[in-house]
Amino acid sequence: MDKVVASAAQAVADVHDGASLAVGGFGLSGVPNTLIQAVYDTGAGGLGVVSNNCGAMDSGLAVLLSAGRIARVTGSYIGANKEFARQYLAGELEVELIPQGTLAERLRAGGCGIPAFFTPAGVGTQVADGGLPWRYDGAGGVSVASPPKETREFDGVDHVLERAITTDFALVRAAKGDRHGNLVFNRSSRNFNPLAAMAGRITVAEVEELVEPGEIDPDQVHLPGIFVQRVVALTPVQAADKKIEKRTTREVSA
Repeated sequence: MDKVVASAAQAVADVHDGASLAVGGFGLSGVPNTLIQAVYDTGAGGLGVVSNNCGAMDSGLAVLLSAGRIARVTGSYIGANKEFARQYLAGELEVELIPQGTLAERLRAGGCGIPAFFTPAGVGTQVADGGLPWRYDGAGGVSVASPPKETREFDGVDHVLERAITTDFALVRAAKGDRHGNLVFNRSSRNFNPLAAMAGRITVAEVEELVEPGEIDPDQVHLPGIFVQRVVALTPVQAADKKIEKRTTREVSA
């Protein structure tokens, strides 16, 4: 099945108000910027986003966040995103912060059809006990707090029950992909992109290099095409547009 779509706009045309999106990327690595911009262009708002972080500077999900299009974020890292922090503390944004490994496993579980799992991460904290501020009231108070979660002991160790995550759509970026949707990710962009792709009911992948079926060694496939419904081939300019969040340099000795 040829899953290539002519444009990013066509690939996300059915993203609607209130849709949930699992979005790949780790920092600024492997972020599906072209698809995110296409979602912005649809005008869709009230979005629920599941992602490791919510963009940085003017890149990635920060495009949607700054425009007030995101209503809820499930993630593990705010970082230096000042607009994210402002909206959260002002009560404009609902935020569920969870341990990074738990986020990864909740996405993977959703893609594998596992409804929930137990993990020791978060036991003895508000992650398990409840009370984490999901939404502030804009005056310093908490209007929505996280509920307590079930805990159970296994082999003498307490564990907390975590629910799997599935979303209406998933947006990911791959270094290489074929027309059947088989994908290869480069280095740290592999951290969350495959997991986000698994969690989406409709997964759209933007690929830096589009190849024909059979050109990717099956042993090199990081995510099989069964998890991908639509593929968008990036232009050379789009593929080369990779931002650096914090540039660190040093003097080169003569």
